[in-house]
Amino acid sequence: MTVEQIQQNVDFIKTLYENKDMRGFKDAINTYEPMEVVHILEELSPDERVIAYRFLQKDLALEVFEQLDPELQEQLLHSFSEVQAVQLIEEMEADDRVRLLDELPALVAERLVTKLSPEERKKTALLRGYEQETAGRVMTPDYLSLNKNMTVNQAIEKVRTSDVHRDTLTTLYVTDESRVLIGIVDLQDLVIAKPDQTIEEIMNDEIVYAMTDNDQEMVARMLQEHDLIAIPVVDRERRLVGAVTIDDVVDILEEEATEDFHKIGAVGKFKINFREASVPFLFRIRIGWLMVLVFMNIFSGAGIAYFEDTIEAVVALVFFLPLLIDSGGNAGSQSATMMVRALATGDVVFRDWFKLLWKELRVALSMGVVMALGVALIASFRAPEVVMVVAFTMTLVVIFGSLIGMSLPFVLSRFNMDPAAASGPLVTSLADIAGVLIYFSIATWYLGL
Repeated sequence: MTVEQIQQNVDFIKTLYENKDMRGFKDAINTYEPMEVVHILEELSPDERVIAYRFLQKDLALEVFEQLDPELQEQLLHSFSEVQAVQLIEEMEADDRVRLLDELPALVAERLVTKLSPEERKKTALLRGYEQETAGRVMTPDYLSLNKNMTVNQAIEKVRTSDVHRDTLTTLYVTDESRVLIGIVDLQDLVIAKPDQTIEEIMNDEIVYAMTDNDQEMVARMLQEHDLIAIPVVDRERRLVGAVTIDDVVDILEEEATEDFHKIGAVGKFKINFREASVPFLFRIRIGWLMVLVFMNIFSGAGIAYFEDTIEAVVALVFFLPLLIDSGGNAGSQSATMMVRALATGDVVFRDWFKLLWKELRVALSMGVVMALGVALIASFRAPEVVMVVAFTMTLVVIFGSLIGMSLPFVLSRFNMDPAAASGPLVTSLADIAGVLIYFSIATWYLGL
């Protein structure tokens, strides 16, 4: 759907609501496809959203609920009675249920879990037993496995009568008597095989699989790299325990990308819809990093104070200060952003650091020289006596900013920290401090002050 179509649907639904045409409102909301309803609900006010959701037919309501962001799911749950809430999460896929429970207050989540049926409670407990952001936490425990001794006929009958997630049926997993994963069978190969052949005869024992403790982002990349719809998940004994499906991967990649953007901007955890976020909440998630950066930038002020005599002797130096330190910060942010992306996608690893450092040094030197020529031209009109000072400084701050921007993500990654935290404001602040010291040190030396 285009943005214009979504807005037209939202406007139509809102008009029906404002005109109090509840019958038309109910009929209209049930004519849309699930993802269209999701887009509509995201644009409605909280009160309109609750009414629209309650008007949905049961099957459509469940499918829509599973596609909503966790914060909207939580808002809707609060509008239900406990019986309705339990019924809703009982019908959800186990992995979607756990993702929702992770967003709810602990006491509310535990109360809802205790009211689930024994079977669903067991599935929920299994997934919640794994660390957050791991394959075990996001996998679905509802999968179809075939025993290696089955005949093709028996396997087809099992597939036909199965009610597991359709994304896990394209490729079927083969296990032995101990549930150890030993092979895979494509559904199309199963269909064209001879009825009396055993599964062991037609299976492929070259398997791409994930471990329960693998990071969810790594698992998502594995699905992308191997062009899979689902990937089996095994425990330390290689026993099959679940599968991560393509719809989980979409959620994971969106979640990880959002988290990285917030870290690049030095913003705290932010899972609520921005439009509905309160002023105190937005203040709270932003002020922490900003205060840290304020105290970091005190060093820039201290550097300027230290070179006070130099500034008094050549006041023209102040004119070029913002231009020079901002250039270093901008170059650093560029390098950090590219490196964070490369690390996130697996294009580079820690052992590539020295090779990339040498490459970045040459790129930064080239950029620094070109930018130095530009600032030297400006200085030749504004303050000819500092032409060489600003040219040398521009070259050095661009090199320093680029190298620190490229290196910090590597360092953080080495210590198992998120490299996204090295980007943006943090790199800029470090480049600012270094820029002040480099600039006035060169000026003091070159001008003989």
